Amino acid sequence: MPPFSPGTFSAHTSGAHPRILDVLDLERIDRDIFRGQVIPSTLSRTFGGQVAAQALVAATHTVGEEHQVHSLHGYFVAAGKSDEPTVYLVDRVRDGRSFVARSVKAMQNGKPIFIMQASFHIRDDEGPEHSDTMRRVPDPESVEVRTEDMPAVRRALLEEWSEWDIRIVPQGQFEPNKHAAAQQVVWFKSKSRLPDDETFHVCTLAYMSDMTLLSGALVPHGNAGFQEASLDHALWFMRPFRADEWLLYDQTSPNAHGGRAITQGRIFNQAGELVAVATQEGLTRTLKGKGNGVPIKGF
Repeated sequence: MPPFSPGTFSAHTSGAHPRILDVLDLERIDRDIFRGQVIPSTLSRTFGGQVAAQALVAATHTVGEEHQVHSLHGYFVAAGKSDEPTVYLVDRVRDGRSFVARSVKAMQNGKPIFIMQASFHIRDDEGPEHSDTMRRVPDPESVEVRTEDMPAVRRALLEEWSEWDIRIVPQGQFEPNKHAAAQQVVWFKSKSRLPDDETFHVCTLAYMSDMTLLSGALVPHGNAGFQEASLDHALWFMRPFRADEWLLYDQTSPNAHGGRAITQGRIFNQAGELVAVATQEGLTRTLKGKGNGVPIKGF
């Protein structure tokens, strides 16, 4: 997976300048030390997808183009501050012929906020092939976005993610999995055309994969107040894709208990090919008294 250097896409001029270009544009401080700039945000805490995406960018800067990332596993160990830059320290754990491993630590004010392991695999390996099929869902263009029915905090999150076209398919408009305790189906993509670079799209999906996933665990529980936060996040990449073309995020939650929920997501392209799989555990603590589940400025 060829790394893209800082500033590579700053001159991108196809349509409006999407914020993801700035998110993924890291400054190289030293050989294995990188810094992510402050990204204007309505969130008081750094969005988890942003930290994961930047950590993956840092890792790709230390890996040759003969390898591409196939998985990442990360823990959010402390809340980041959205108005402060984040420094990423990369440890070159292993450089093998077939596999390369990297460990990345995201730091603010000398303390870790996120720790990630990423694995890279050579491009030309061969083996058996099979894949899940995509459930029947309406085409994304036919899905109506109704923000007036959403809680205020949820609407504020969609505003935070305004550069993404996010369309949650209403319950009853998709083929249900009768064995799933909680499920949600979401079409999403970048509204702007993104650079023609495979690495960029992979790192972009690391950002996108944290959007809406935890909320899928709360679908059966209505609009009651919950404190929400990502605790850990894992992502596997299966096939090439574009993040500026429609992707279906098929989400299920097998369990919620003790203030935490497990969520799983299969990500398909519009042709029905499985391109990535995500798993996340998140905090879903019932709010007591006043307060908002997501720390958004002004709420």
